[in-house]
Parts: sequence; C-alpha cells; structure tokens
Amino acid sequence: MANRDELVAALRARTREVSVEAAHAAQRAGALIVDVREDAERAAGTPSGAIGVSRGFLELRIGELAPDRDRAILAVCGSGARSLFAADTLTQLGYTDVASVAGGYAAWLASGLPVDRGTLDADSAERYSRHLLLPEVGAAGQERLANARVVLIGAGGLGSPAALYLAASGVGHLVLVDDDRVERSNLQRQVVHADARVGMLKTESARMTLAGLNPRVNVELVSERLLAANVEHVLAGADVVIDGADNFPTRYLLNAACVNLKLPLVYGAIHRFTGQVSVFDARRDESPCYRCLFPEPPSAAEAPNCAEAGVLGVLPGVIGVLQATEAIKLVLGRGDALVGRLLCYDALAATFRELRLPRDPDCPGCGAHRARGAYEDIAALCAAAG
Repeated sequence: MANRDELVAALRARTREVSVEAAHAAQRAGALIVDVREDAERAAGTPSGAIGVSRGFLELRIGELAPDRDRAILAVCGSGARSLFAADTLTQLGYTDVASVAGGYAAWLASGLPVDRGTLDADSAERYSRHLLLPEVGAAGQERLANARVVLIGAGGLGSPAALYLAASGVGHLVLVDDDRVERSNLQRQVVHADARVGMLKTESARMTLAGLNPRVNVELVSERLLAANVEHVLAGADVVIDGADNFPTRYLLNAACVNLKLPLVYGAIHRFTGQVSVFDARRDESPCYRCLFPEPPSAAEAPNCAEAGVLGVLPGVIGVLQATEAIKLVLGRGDALVGRLLCYDALAATFRELRLPRDPDCPGCGAHRARGAYEDIAALCAAAG
C-alpha cells in the first residue's frame, strides 16, 4: 500500500490536475473527458458527454476514439487516483494536452455538474462488458437489445442456437413458438435441449436452458402450432421474427403474416450438408419476401425434411447463429442486413456463396397484384402442393 501511495504521489507531482469545474469548462471548449473506471462502475452514471474506456483498455482504444493527439484530454475516475495513471499513460502515448480530474466522479457529482445516468445495472455492465466495448453496440445498443422482442418460430435445430445466442446477447424478450416434444433423435443438433428432458415440451425445455444461461431474459412460451387463427396474435409487438420452421405450410403462413404486419423475417433453412440464410424485410420497398424465392411450395418429394433426408448435426448451429446475428443487427440498426441476398453454405466444401435475390414485382406474396385473401388460403395452397 505504501508503494502505491508513493507512486500516486510521484504521479501527482508531475501530472497536471484540474478541478471538476475547470474540467467541465474545458469540455465545453472542446476537450474530451475520458472516464477510465470499469464498465460496472460507469453503469450508474458518468460525466455528461464523457466516453468510457476502462484503464486496462486505454492503450488499445484511445487511438480510435481520439486520433488527434493535440486535443485536450481529461481523465476521470472514481476519486482521482486511477486517472493519474491514465493521464501518465496518455502522455506516454504522445498526447500533448492531458490532465487528471481531481476528486473524480465523486467530486463531479458533489458539485452538481451534469451526468449521463446509466441505463445498465452492475450485473448488466459486467455481463455485457464485451458488447459495451464495441462502439457499434455500447450502452445505447445494449439497451435496444434489452427492449427488443424477438419471436422464434421453432425450438429445434435452427431455433436452438439462435435462442442461445440471442439470450446470451441480452435480447430482453424472446417468444418461443413450438408445439413439439423433445425426442432423443433431436439431441444430435438441437443443443438447447438435454437427454433428461426427452418427452418434455420443447418450449419448456428451451426455457430451462435459457434461464440458466441468462436469467434476465424474459422467455414467453407459445406451445402450439402456428396457424391462421393465431399467427397475428403470436407476432404482435415483434421487432424481428426468426424462421426456424421445418415445414412449408408454416413458412408460407409466416411470410404472409410478416408481409401484412411489416415485420422483418430472418429466414434460414438446412438440408443434409447445406444451408441458406436471408432477410425478408417488409418495411423496405426493395426487399423480396419468401415467395420471391419460392413462389409456390414444392412437393414433399422435392423437399424432404430432416427426418427423411438426414442432416449434419453441426449444420443448424452455423445457420442458426447466422440468423441470430442478422436479428441482432436488425435490432441495433447496424451493418448491412442480408436483404436482397441469399447466403448459401456448403459444409462439405467449407464454402459460402452469395446469390442476388431481387424482389419479384409479380410475386404472389408481396407483388403489386398479390392475393390478399385470408391466411387459410395459404394453408390450402400448401395442402394442394403436398
């Protein structure tokens, strides 16, 4: 302890310190305040307009956040000690106008200066700390995830990995829709379930796993089949819908509902060693829908399911995680979603191939002359194809 006190005293002797009032004035004149406390500490609040970079990551991130080494930088911590070390580091990195804020955030609060109150508690700040380091996510993005409602159709091969990563990422409200029960043959690929839960409803089995992974996520169960009578009720309030269905009647019904309700639909499909992913976003005029890809349902002979054709166990993990990634991007409003593009994966060749998927102006699902009948018509269409 004595050695640290001596080091702090030595740093104080050679580091410029400013009062919180002077720091606030300098900030208004263009200085950058860097809060070097840990994520969990900053969760409760930070000086208004400050950027947060934990001292341990300062060397890695400050160049990206403050590329101009002549800009005035003020380091602040909890009480004014760690900011001395941070200021010393910044000086060594070549920043020419550096100071430490005396008294730290405690003095800032006591002086009544403006603060940005954190929206994350200490648990969230620790749990999502790696997200908070990403400028594309940060605290604001994490709050968007926490407020999001994602509906997953199917708690099987695709729904399992998608649900796990959405829950781990902090999506606040997950709706799991599946009327099936866990079978031992599912366990080769449906990783959200367990051997001890064979015979249990898949939705309930998934809920148990997700609650163990992230108890902060609200998991709503719909243990019934998606039908014309309930589809709009199930999708009500969704921000994103993920298609993990294993049959064409459900896929066509889901597409029709998402087009009608203007909801983004993240599509995924698997067959033996191959899979594909796309995003059909009815909010965008240029976006295709599922029926732009498959205008009419194929027969059962043309598109056998996994129980008939088989599937490599890890394949739905790859495709489901890609679906979760697209859903998170849509919630955050970041990146380039797979709208108008079909991403195809071949596990045997270890290759990804991207195909252009334009909107079909004559599409029976989203075109100008699409049939606007009841959802029961979709079920009848698929029955006729079968």
